[in-house]
Amino acid sequence: MRKEGPNLPSSSPVLWIVTRLVSVQLLASYAEIPCFDVSHLQEMASSKSLMNLLTFTFGSAIGFFVCYLLFSIILEEQVKIQPHVLHNDPHGQHLADTDNNQLQGQMNFNADAGQHKDEDKNIAEGLYHKVKILCWVMTGPQNLEKKAKHVKATWAQRCNKVLFMSSEENKDFPTVGLETKEGRDQLYWKTIKAFQYVYDNYFDDADWFMKADDDTYVILDNLRWLLSKYSPEQPIYFGRRFKPYVKQGYMSGGAGYVLSKEALKRFIAAFKTNKCTHSSSIEDLALGKCMEIINVEAGDSRDTSGRETFHPFVPEHHLIRGYLPKTFWYWNYNYYPAVEGPGCCSDLAVSFHYVDSVTMYHLEYLIYHLRPYGYLYRYNPDLSKNPEEQSKNEALEDNQKLKQKISES
Repeated sequence: MRKEGPNLPSSSPVLWIVTRLVSVQLLASYAEIPCFDVSHLQEMASSKSLMNLLTFTFGSAIGFFVCYLLFSIILEEQVKIQPHVLHNDPHGQHLADTDNNQLQGQMNFNADAGQHKDEDKNIAEGLYHKVKILCWVMTGPQNLEKKAKHVKATWAQRCNKVLFMSSEENKDFPTVGLETKEGRDQLYWKTIKAFQYVYDNYFDDADWFMKADDDTYVILDNLRWLLSKYSPEQPIYFGRRFKPYVKQGYMSGGAGYVLSKEALKRFIAAFKTNKCTHSSSIEDLALGKCMEIINVEAGDSRDTSGRETFHPFVPEHHLIRGYLPKTFWYWNYNYYPAVEGPGCCSDLAVSFHYVDSVTMYHLEYLIYHLRPYGYLYRYNPDLSKNPEEQSKNEALEDNQKLKQKISES
């Protein structure tokens, strides 16, 4: 057990030392004042005693003023170096935290869709019909206005089907009532019941089934590209792969994860046969253990260049070197070696977590609306392993487009 030492202030040892020095000076000043009885009342009026009293008063005032200045400077410096808020719990997703950037209303960012009418969306539209994804968003009554409505106004519109799962039904929003309590210890119960509801009502309406939080932003088009290489009849699921506690790893809950049709089928059956139970309130870890038991593969969601697509934080946490200290849990949890800086994230990123309502619209604009003038986006991840071949194909495409423009003119 740790021995108790002197009660040093947590703000600064320097401040404590200065305070003690001032206290000693004050005691010394007191010591200079003689102790008198009634017979010495006239001596107290002497000029020497008055001078001592004035010296003591002046010294006290100066001492307290110096202490105040030092204390103010130290506090100000602490505020300046206060680190950004980091999420110190790898399983702490979907907390009922206060959204400091909370918006009062939602925005329609797709009202100007006509600006992009000339873009070639054939591949994305083809994948929309070929790779059908049902998204269910974990939320709660307290978050419908703060978070869920902004998900509904942005990325959720690109799901083939979207459901908002809550502890209570809300017919106006709408939400599905799972008849659970709210709270962190209820996350896995909500997850089990949500997947059960999806299986009972929408199993035949989609090929893949994604769970996301109401502070997760998902780029569905990129997810469809990832999933298009796999069969929904294959027992597999994808997300940001963590490594502790489960041999094959498990997927971070906050970054979202997606189950194939076969994986969902096995997950539901496992609870009927007691292969899986509500063994823990830690949703993502408990689900990962169940997936391993029922032989559902933890898939590799990295792109063809080996860069991650699912992200447990907002972009700046991953892109800015030094943002996440090396003592942070994140570095020990990644299944694959984590990279900080521009190499952290795939150009075909799928998700980001801890996205507040304002950032939700930032990402919507940057991903689906901002365009550099004069460029045709032509990144083909399937050819990125062979840059020379990709450059050759791009050159041929450019020549064909140039010939077409010349003939039209």
